[in-house]
Amino acid sequence: MVSYVEIKGFEDFAKYTENIDPQGPPVFFFFSGSKLASGSSWCPDCVEAEPIVKAYLGELQKSVIFVYVDVGDRDYWKDKACPFRTDSRTRLMVIPTIIKWKGVQRLEGSQCNKRDLLQMMFEEEE
Repeated sequence: MVSYVEIKGFEDFAKYTENIDPQGPPVFFFFSGSKLASGSSWCPDCVEAEPIVKAYLGELQKSVIFVYVDVGDRDYWKDKACPFRTDSRTRLMVIPTIIKWKGVQRLEGSQCNKRDLLQMMFEEEE
């Protein structure tokens, strides 16, 4: 039901968005800090949110595309000029952030750990 895609960096994110099928299933982007050698993100809030989001998606009985976006290392992310912060399509303030493509829904920071908010975001009808 849920199709998973992994993207690393802003350039790949921008390329991916050019090819989203407007008639296809809804696309959700999960923005997270890059993974360390341990396999966990450098971002503690991302580490906390990821298993909750993955567990929820594992139960979701709906066709969606879930795109995990690696926003880079801590220094890149903290730079005020980071394109994930400045681009009009993302305008990220914190990570993790989940956005619905071409929608207004957005979960930021600790909201991503809340199952009830995930449910509202993923099950909301168009």
